[in-house]
Amino acid sequence: MPRKLLLPYKSVFSHFRAPRGLHDSLAMNAARSGYRVFSANSTAASTELAKKITERLGAELGKSVVYQETNGETRVEIKESVRGQDIFIIQTIPRDVNTAVMELLIMAYALKTSCARNIIGVIPYFPYSKQSKMRKRGSIVCKLLASMLAKAGLTHIITMDLHQKEIQGFFSFPVDNLRASPFLLQYIQEEIPDYRNAVIVAKSPGAAKRAQSYAERLRLGLAVIHGEAQCTEQDMDDGRHSPPMLKNATVHPGLELPLMMAKEKPPITVVGDVGGRIAIIVDDIIDDVESFVAAAEILKERGAYKIFVMATHGLLSADAPRLIEESSIDEVVVTNTVPHEVQKLQCPKIKTVDISLILSEAIRRIHNGESMAYLFRNIAVDD
Repeated sequence: MPRKLLLPYKSVFSHFRAPRGLHDSLAMNAARSGYRVFSANSTAASTELAKKITERLGAELGKSVVYQETNGETRVEIKESVRGQDIFIIQTIPRDVNTAVMELLIMAYALKTSCARNIIGVIPYFPYSKQSKMRKRGSIVCKLLASMLAKAGLTHIITMDLHQKEIQGFFSFPVDNLRASPFLLQYIQEEIPDYRNAVIVAKSPGAAKRAQSYAERLRLGLAVIHGEAQCTEQDMDDGRHSPPMLKNATVHPGLELPLMMAKEKPPITVVGDVGGRIAIIVDDIIDDVESFVAAAEILKERGAYKIFVMATHGLLSADAPRLIEESSIDEVVVTNTVPHEVQKLQCPKIKTVDISLILSEAIRRIHNGESMAYLFRNIAVDD
């Protein structure tokens, strides 16, 4: 039976709604066309994104049970036949990262042993993505996780705004790294009054490329904060100083190397004019917010009268809601790739942008064998 388009797709910026009265028939078509959507999360708050995606697809969420036994082990039970079907597993990552990873692995393996044709993981925020570089006596944990997912049975992954785009090379199967920038740009244009008087800010030189991409598409100015006090990823040991040099070690005269000067950060400066402007700090992840709070204080001192922080993944760990509430930041805008309803209750400054539209369209296109290029139109490499 030939595959049919389930729903029309107008634009990434359009507000996508399935027509009333078509949900039942579309759900039946979804089942007949050979794909199902499951949620691999055991927490009710984390299944909210999965429900939004299935509503847009006009499908029902697959019947499964995911729970933690009294001894702490994860158990997954698939309650319907998946033989010969394309299965999409939606897994959002709450604070308990390791439990979420095990839920995903066990569900993928259960579907594999149940003879599913293809198993596609929809992981909007890919965990351990910050551990993608070799550190001193460390390991590339992100590569380990990629190997585990392949071994469990996944054949494809849909994710969003990987911390390092090179992570795609860790996988032995296709990875679609979607971008949230169209939704965040739309929010700036529609929800920030007088955004034409704004300047896009990178809180460190490492984030300058992303900020430049936003500034060029919005036709706005660019500012970069340089010389922040905290250590960044680039300053961490990368393993090249191991083993440590011994004081009394005998070195062959022909192997003497010139001494390297120690890095010393300059005083904090802001490259660019932010006086009397709206400052919009952009990044991919907001986890510990101390660096964002410090950047906001600097921008306030330089004359910015309103400060927004925008990022794809709002992890908002530890005391992030309290620190944001007490800071000079006027608003923090993140997407719903990571559940953060509790943090929003603690801090009304946190706003959410829904990205279920692009994820549901990616699912539809992959199942129907259509090109994914449309989802990347006008997307810059540095987003």
